[in-house]
Amino acid sequence: AGTSSDRPVRMGVGPRFPPCALLALALPFALSAELLLPHGADRGDAALEPGDDARSAALELGTALRFYGAAVRSLYVATNGIIAVNEPKNEEKYLGQFPVSFGAIAPFMADLDTTDGRGNVYYREDSSSDVLQLASDYIKGGFPEAAFDPSSVVIVTWKLVAPYQGSGEDLSLEEKRNTFQAVLASSDSSSYAIFLYPEDGLQFYSAYSKNDDGKVPAMVGFSQASTNYYFWENPGSYNVIANDEDSIRNLHKSSNAGRQGVWVFEIGSSSDTIVPAKVSSVLTSLEPSEEDQELTSKPFMSDYGSTEIRPQYVTSSTDSTEEDQHVTYSVPQLAVEDFITSYQDFPAQQFPPQGPQVIDVEEFDETGIVFRYHTDVQQTCANNRHQCSVHAICKDYPNGFCCSCIAGYKGNGRQCVAEGSPQRVNGKVKGRIFVGNNPVPVTFENTDLHSYVVMNHGRAYTAISTIPEALGYSLLPLASIGGVIGWMFAVEQQGYKNGFSITGGEFTRQTEVTFLGNNEKLIIKQKFSGIDEHGHLTISTEMEGRVPEVPSGASVHIEPYTELYHASSSVITSSSTREYTVTEPERDGVASTYTGAYQWRQTISFDECIHDDTLHAAPATQQLSVDSIFVLYNRDEQILRYAMSNSIGPISDGSADISRNPCYTGTHNCDTNAVCRAGTGNRFSCECSIGFRGDGNVCYDIDECSEQPGVCGSNAVCNNQPGTYRCECVDGYQFAADGRTCVAVEYAVNHCQAGTHGCDIPQRAQCVYTGGSAYICTCLPGFSGDGRACEDIDECQQGRCHPDAFCYNTPGSFSCQCKAGYRGDGFQCVLGGVVKTKCQHEKEVALGSGGTFFQREIRVGQFIPQCDEHGNYVPTQCHGSTGYCWCVDRDGNEIDGTRSGPGVRPPCLSTAAPPVGIGPSVRPDTIPLPPGTHLLFAQSGKIEHVPLEGNNMKKNGAKALLHIPDKVIIGVAYDCMDKMVYWTDISGPSISRASLHGGEPTTIIRTDLGSPEGIALDHLGRNIFWTDSQLDRIEVARLDGRQRRILFDTGLVNPRAIVVDPVRGNLYWTDWNREAPKIETSYMDGTNRRILVKDDLGLPNGLTFDPYSSMLCWVDAGTKRLECMNPNQLGRRKIVEGIQYPFGVTSYGKNLYYTDWRRDAVVAVDRMVSVENDNFQPHKRSRLYGITTAFAQCPGGHNYCTVNNGGCTHLCLATPEGRSCRCPDNTVGVDCIERN
Repeated sequence: AGTSSDRPVRMGVGPRFPPCALLALALPFALSAELLLPHGADRGDAALEPGDDARSAALELGTALRFYGAAVRSLYVATNGIIAVNEPKNEEKYLGQFPVSFGAIAPFMADLDTTDGRGNVYYREDSSSDVLQLASDYIKGGFPEAAFDPSSVVIVTWKLVAPYQGSGEDLSLEEKRNTFQAVLASSDSSSYAIFLYPEDGLQFYSAYSKNDDGKVPAMVGFSQASTNYYFWENPGSYNVIANDEDSIRNLHKSSNAGRQGVWVFEIGSSSDTIVPAKVSSVLTSLEPSEEDQELTSKPFMSDYGSTEIRPQYVTSSTDSTEEDQHVTYSVPQLAVEDFITSYQDFPAQQFPPQGPQVIDVEEFDETGIVFRYHTDVQQTCANNRHQCSVHAICKDYPNGFCCSCIAGYKGNGRQCVAEGSPQRVNGKVKGRIFVGNNPVPVTFENTDLHSYVVMNHGRAYTAISTIPEALGYSLLPLASIGGVIGWMFAVEQQGYKNGFSITGGEFTRQTEVTFLGNNEKLIIKQKFSGIDEHGHLTISTEMEGRVPEVPSGASVHIEPYTELYHASSSVITSSSTREYTVTEPERDGVASTYTGAYQWRQTISFDECIHDDTLHAAPATQQLSVDSIFVLYNRDEQILRYAMSNSIGPISDGSADISRNPCYTGTHNCDTNAVCRAGTGNRFSCECSIGFRGDGNVCYDIDECSEQPGVCGSNAVCNNQPGTYRCECVDGYQFAADGRTCVAVEYAVNHCQAGTHGCDIPQRAQCVYTGGSAYICTCLPGFSGDGRACEDIDECQQGRCHPDAFCYNTPGSFSCQCKAGYRGDGFQCVLGGVVKTKCQHEKEVALGSGGTFFQREIRVGQFIPQCDEHGNYVPTQCHGSTGYCWCVDRDGNEIDGTRSGPGVRPPCLSTAAPPVGIGPSVRPDTIPLPPGTHLLFAQSGKIEHVPLEGNNMKKNGAKALLHIPDKVIIGVAYDCMDKMVYWTDISGPSISRASLHGGEPTTIIRTDLGSPEGIALDHLGRNIFWTDSQLDRIEVARLDGRQRRILFDTGLVNPRAIVVDPVRGNLYWTDWNREAPKIETSYMDGTNRRILVKDDLGLPNGLTFDPYSSMLCWVDAGTKRLECMNPNQLGRRKIVEGIQYPFGVTSYGKNLYYTDWRRDAVVAVDRMVSVENDNFQPHKRSRLYGITTAFAQCPGGHNYCTVNNGGCTHLCLATPEGRSCRCPDNTVGVDCIERN
């Protein structure tokens, strides 16, 4: 461990750089390094001594730091992720504890270790203008109205630091490293702290503590130094930003300052509190995952249209032991999706000042993770009215606001439904349940749950489908799976509230069921997410555990029961023991019965508004009465059904009391769309629900659209619905930001199609539409320029032909011709003959000289090497007399471990296909693709698209293009002429296509396939090419799947990616053979096959050819590199290194886009400057496969097959100098003519 020095250190000012030079700095962290301020030894930084508990000497500050209202003139930097305002104690005294007595700023306080080269800690004070400007820009992102001009910054960088590892501890942490930075900016009157967390900069979130046997999560926050008196110590205030793994994991993709990974706080001014930044703009590049979205509140649909509002409450709690010091507020923000779509007009959360109390705020980011800090805030109706239902009023209170439903509606104010109207509940169920003693669980997911509730009877009908018969009967006793819906809409006795009135249908429920007897346990987790845009309550259910077996065909009876619900702050609990009777199927005319029982314990958690005391008028303990219970399993339909009647009221022993009123027992005769109003004794009255009209016994729907013709305004249509209505804009109009007014849609202009672009003439340039009204101009191959003005490239000046050939330049191209006396194609010329390959030479020697003897494990006879039609070695070489066979590489060398005995050909190729996913069949219609250029990528059973704007991914426009859940889609190709997407499926196997204008997909090839993976499309010749890693061949066919022909069925072990260059007539593919990976090429007719790259390859998975730059690029999961080359020139260029597990790759503009299995993301790389610049992670996390670019317009150029199929009767296959007419395999008859 390092020790502190007694000698103060005064840091000098860092070197000055002009603004443009900052962009050229080699930042020290490869991933999102541009987030960090410049640092390192070359910037004049001091570095901490390596160690487990090192700390610097006092860093004397030129400008005092304002911290909790006090001036701090020196700081101490420590290994363990803190900057101390007083000399820190030994780590055993403070790690795992917060606050700390010496006072600290903690961007990541944990037991860190930099011994043995495991990272560095750099620090300096800097007052150079460029660094001050960078810090100021971050601060203005979070405090746009602050007039702050820093005079000095302290920059502390923890670079690639490791967690402390004791002997024998978690080896998974061994290679993980964290990089983060704290920037403290000060002026004469105030100071700000900036915490910077680059993407992938935090690879671990906890560290083992020497004081504790387990891992302790890191702590992010601020701690004021304690005040020491004669006999006691008064702790200072403190602020916690994050102190659990989920919170810390999300630091890099969240922000309070408008940019991912950036957190800004005012830490000292005239105030003695910490003030967090307000999000002043949409977070950049933030894509919440599907799991993240499930944690946010579901929107509801306004009567005025389809605007989504995410209602959330402001809640608070007071710590009784520190009542004068700590109040905890929860201030949820609008989810990021709201900012991105229609709620940018809502003001950012405003925090007006109030009394000088220290307030601990819990802020929910878009992932649902809580970030805590202290501030002085208060929420009012003025900027939070949207959090209330449109059928509610908002009322301000001294410490916040509350929502309450208006008369005629029930709920908690955030969610309100019409009294008495039937309700519908929809959701999904998944589970993993063991039945009886069966060691194999029954698993199911994506199972539908539907429920219908007659509110004025409190009767809930629930159906779950499809549940396998092996489990269905055994779930019959668990009626309370649907019983929670009955509690939500139970009939309310006077002064009592059902679940919806308390929670608004937004809560989580965790239930533990323990079956008495064999002690089986089942855990049920349910999440209710409020009312969706269709007016239905949404629910998700998960079940895991073991249940006793109920015999198939048995019936279950459950007697009426009561259950006590105990409510406290935001939590409701209940527990009970329930009995059920099982009647087994008759055997020999006798049906035996037995009784079972289970203990039921549940906890319901929800947000409540604490400011309005009248909302807490319901008693703390209420009794739910459940009767008329009906349970059934239909084995033919595999549907599980529950039905029950529910009422909520006081604790009762069942004797006659007010609960006998017909409104509470459900024995009234009110219409199902009416409210039953209890009177005295057995008296009651019926009143039609809002949206209905009648005497209560019979209620009719009110047609608001007919009675109020102008209710929706102009350019809108009104659709009547039971009890309500909905407004929808007519074609050509959309809702404005207010969610009510329909305004005209501004249509984009495709200047490329309209001919109003500024590109050069079509013979020299191409206009590429990029979405909206934007386009780019690119010169055609053979021309150079900016696309608006293109000049012919004289290839003859570049020495493209052989020295013994003549070069003839033509507009956009050139040709080579060997001189007299030489033979060849102009690129290779030989005097009077043809150069023989090594294989041909060895074969000629063997045949001509009587042969040579090869010494291997045993002596063998004469061996004659086998060469293919191009003179290359056949990959599988066999001895003619002994029958021994072995695999060879390109140079004819035997590959170790492949020799096999006589009569057995070695497996010089792999036929293992990826795993096949099985899922339910859904209607696989494609969704019409919007105009513009898009990325299309495969994700197992679906194809998704991401629109491109210029070189940027428009991630908020990403969505699934096609769903085929029972298929495993690997390769994707796009036909830019017919706007069709093609894909390979290894589960069928099959090759299919679908129009991007919408409609059902069509399978074009389904026979004689093994494991089709890569697919490429020649839009000029109208052919498709694909690789088959099981049959080890490459094939070609017409776009409709007819006229199949095998191009290659030799020399392939694991062929995967394949791309075409239609203009030049070339074909390229990868083979990830573990013994000899390679990238090969040939003409599109299969001739001139040759290996292009074979050295320094590992697992070349993905391949792409950019038609505009003529660059061939690939991703390699073995070398973890993305590389490019010009196929016509020597040399390769490494674009990026250290990527994780790439699979597919495509190109557009200056960017390359690859899919990554480890990150489950599409990653964008700027190939010009060799840096990653963006990534997109779909909502549903799973492996991504092939990726391609769907161009708005086809790339320019033509080949000899473009017009009239090149004059061919069947397949027209382009070559660099012409085309080949080829017949399909197994052609019968004489109507097909082959010619070159």
